[in-house]
Amino acid sequence: MQNREIMPESTRTMAFRDLPGKQENGSASIGNGKPPAAPVSSPGRGPGRGAAASLKRFLSPLLVLVLWELVCRLGWIEPQLLPAPSSVMGRLVEAASGAEFWHDFGITLYRLVLSLCIAIVLGVVLGLTAQLSRLSAAMLDAFVRLIAPIPKIALYPALILILGFENSSKVALVVADATFPVLMATWAAARSVDQKLIWSARAAGTSRANCLWKVTFPAIVPTVLAGVRVSGVIACVVVFLAEMIASTDGLGHMLTVAARAYKTVDMFVPLVWICAVGLGLNALIGYVQRKLDHGG
Repeated sequence: MQNREIMPESTRTMAFRDLPGKQENGSASIGNGKPPAAPVSSPGRGPGRGAAASLKRFLSPLLVLVLWELVCRLGWIEPQLLPAPSSVMGRLVEAASGAEFWHDFGITLYRLVLSLCIAIVLGVVLGLTAQLSRLSAAMLDAFVRLIAPIPKIALYPALILILGFENSSKVALVVADATFPVLMATWAAARSVDQKLIWSARAAGTSRANCLWKVTFPAIVPTVLAGVRVSGVIACVVVFLAEMIASTDGLGHMLTVAARAYKTVDMFVPLVWICAVGLGLNALIGYVQRKLDHGG
C-alpha cells in the first residue's frame, strides 16, 4: 500500500475557504461567490388592473348604446321603429313597478332554472354512464348522432300535444336542447381522465360505478361547467322562444303581446331582462369555475 500524505488541519481549512463556490462564512453562493440576488416578483393583478379589465369588457356595449342613443336623438331612425335606449330604460323602471311584470319574470326564471338543472343532471349522468361499458358508449353515440342534429324547436308542437300548454312542454323543450352541451362535455372529459387513477381505485376494491362518482367526476368538474355555461345560453334562448310561440305568461309572452300592439318600446323590455338573466347566469357559473380552479 502507498503511503498517503495527510494534510494539516489548518491547510485544509484555508483550501476550503478559497473554493470559488463558497463565501468566507462557509455558506453556499451562486456563480463567482456573490450572494444570490433577491427574486424579482412579477406584478400581480391588483385592484387597478381589475378595474381596467372590467372597463374594457364593458367598453364595446357602452359604445353601442351611445351610438344608438345618438342615432335616435338625431332623428335618423323613427322612434316607432327603433326607440332610444333612454326610452327603453324609462319603460324598464315603469314595468318593474308593477306586479304583473314580476309574475311573468318569475315564471320565466322558474322554467329556466328547472330546465337547466334537469339538463345538467341528465347530461352528467348520461356522459358518465357511457364509461361503464363499450355497449353503453355505443348506444349513447348512436343516440347523439341521431337526435343532436334535429332542431329541437321542431319538436315543440308534438310536445304541446303530449304535455299541454303549461310548464311541462316548455321545460321538456329546454331540456331537450340544453342537455347536449353538458352531455358532450362530460363524455369527452371522462374519456380523457388518466386511467392510472381509475386502475388504482379499482385495485383498492372500488366498484366501476363508484369510480365514476369518486374518481372520474371530481376530475372533470371544470370541463363540465364549461358545458353548463353553453347550456345556460341555450336555455335562455329556447325558453324565450317557447313562451313566444305558445304561452300565456312569461317574458316571451310579453314580447309577443307588445309586438301585436306595435309597442316597440315595450318589446325591448323582455329582451333586456332575458339578456340580464343570461349575463347573471354566465357570471355565476364563471365564479364557481374560478373558485374550483383556485381550490384545486
